[in-house]
Amino acid sequence: MSPASMDVTNPFYKPFRAPHEALPFDQFKLEHFAPAIERGLELAKGRLDVLRKDASPATFENSLLVLETCDEEASIAAEAFFNLLSAHAVEGMHALAAELSPKLADFSSDIYLDSAIFARIREVHDKRHSLGLNAEQLRLVERTFLRFRRNGALLDETAKARLRAIDQELASLGPAYSENILKATNAFELHVTDAARLEGLPESVRESTAEAARKKGKDGWLFGLQIPVYMAVMTHARDRELREQISRAYASRAFGGEFDNQVNVLGIARLRLERARLLGYATHADYVLEDRMAEKPERVSKFLERLIAACRPAAERDVAKVAEFKAAKTGDGTLKAWDFLFWSERLKEEKYSLNEEELRPYFKLENVIEGVFEHARRLYGLSFLQVRDVPVYHPDVRVYEVSDEATGNFVGLFYADFFPRPEKRNGAWMTAYREQGYFGGRVRRPHIGIVCNFTKPTESKPSLLTLDEVETLFHEFGHALHGLLSDCTYRSLAGTNVSWDFVELPSQIMENWVQEKEALDLYARHYETGAPIPVELTEKIKASANYLAGYSGLRQLTFASLDMAWHGTDVSAVKDVPAFEDEAIARFRVLEKVPGTNQSCGFSHIFDGGYSAGYYSYKWAEVLDADAFEFFREKGLFSREVAERFRDHILSRGGTEPPMDLYKKFRGREPDPDALLRRDGLLG
Repeated sequence: MSPASMDVTNPFYKPFRAPHEALPFDQFKLEHFAPAIERGLELAKGRLDVLRKDASPATFENSLLVLETCDEEASIAAEAFFNLLSAHAVEGMHALAAELSPKLADFSSDIYLDSAIFARIREVHDKRHSLGLNAEQLRLVERTFLRFRRNGALLDETAKARLRAIDQELASLGPAYSENILKATNAFELHVTDAARLEGLPESVRESTAEAARKKGKDGWLFGLQIPVYMAVMTHARDRELREQISRAYASRAFGGEFDNQVNVLGIARLRLERARLLGYATHADYVLEDRMAEKPERVSKFLERLIAACRPAAERDVAKVAEFKAAKTGDGTLKAWDFLFWSERLKEEKYSLNEEELRPYFKLENVIEGVFEHARRLYGLSFLQVRDVPVYHPDVRVYEVSDEATGNFVGLFYADFFPRPEKRNGAWMTAYREQGYFGGRVRRPHIGIVCNFTKPTESKPSLLTLDEVETLFHEFGHALHGLLSDCTYRSLAGTNVSWDFVELPSQIMENWVQEKEALDLYARHYETGAPIPVELTEKIKASANYLAGYSGLRQLTFASLDMAWHGTDVSAVKDVPAFEDEAIARFRVLEKVPGTNQSCGFSHIFDGGYSAGYYSYKWAEVLDADAFEFFREKGLFSREVAERFRDHILSRGGTEPPMDLYKKFRGREPDPDALLRRDGLLG
């Protein structure tokens, strides 16, 4: 695209004038993204062409740094687009994603399959120890060389052509998979007109479903499959038929019907296997794990089996206790998928005198936000100031300017998007609108966001969170701290650009504070009276922390094992998605399978979320976070000494060193593998 043909109204072609050069979300239109990305790719290709033809000796500056920075214009537009695709996918965005994703995949292939570019990277790599590079530059050289090798640089031309075709096809299948889930989720509506069917549901859910009905011109209540409504129904609705209807619908999203994902699941799994084998690996898991802390599928299997041995019998005991409780209350101990959460919650109420709804009034969203910010202040000396002159993509989004309390120095921008809407996918995640690191000729501070689907405020009540939602906020905020406190030179090594079985450590460790009275006292106040959460409630939260630890642990291990089945075995001949899934997770079932439901077709984490052959990372990182939090317990919940070690060796260093090296610098030793079982009360 020549400068003469550029649309001068496109905001991507002009300097960003908002504070801290924030993205001008208020100016973006759908038609801006494709031209901006395509222009950025043209600029990048021009720079790469200069690199390719450079006859001078390859150096860090004329080769590695050129490659690191060549696609800055394209990346800023692409990151904006794909962030919006997840958080605010207006009409036409999914179709555009299907068009753009293969082009971006092709550009990546152009780099990694280019023998001339690789020759220069290899030249720098071969002489790296004689170039006087600092530790981060050396790491960038080694990581870049590894990426080239793992993306086909050593293949012959025939194999390179096939690899390129595979990457393009995968780039189309991933967005198609996610689009089907979003459409299937939004397509479901359950219209309820009998108020008796709402018995047990929190008032906030009654109000939000009534509002949903009014917006559609209907009386009564309209139930969808967004997580806050789904969880409330499963946990509190006394109407068993209502629970069953919602449960079946949620568990069968994108499985059969108009938005069926079975073809996408098979296509993605087979192509990943073929890609791995082209590159010389037995399976996709072998390929992925080579570059993770775990290193090999065998080590993951050994790790999972140790946890399964502890969790499976504990899960069976958990289910038996809930069934026994249900039998005592109803005369029938049968537990279906739509019974377990409801009756386990009733048992929890009786055992600990704790009703989750008792906690909601103390978890007003604004108070919890203040609380998580206060944690960041006490631990890391950060201050958060809400600003209203930074553009946002939706009125729900809040933006905060983050500063170092001691120096006043700018740390980064923090975006927070909390509530469900039809244009947003389910779940919660952290993202970066601009990574920390070298960009536009200088090292810049990051723009980081978290996106959630929390209980919405209603006409009569503010957003009152469940305890699970509070933990989710702390979890995603931990990821955000990893991005905000990054102090690296190069973006590809900065922030959360670390091994995926290490990336959950900063997030999961933050969840530990949610269970502590000293931490709860900072923010848990009644939304009407301002009274602090009573001591007896904090004691109940602590006492119930390990409730159903076996069942919850086994559930996560089921997901991890299903992931490894799809990506750690030969799936080339698999034709039946539900049959393959059933065989993979049969030994994990502690509740009867519901016909017509399927996990794989709605498992976004592994089929379009970056966690393929990596879902075990959650449990792996739980070992790290349990061990790390024991250090805080030893020194004090808000120990600045331990927090500074965590910041200096974990949060600020990104991927500039191997993760185990970073952890040992923080802890003084390798993690204790029994720390998780000890915390969960499962250490036999």
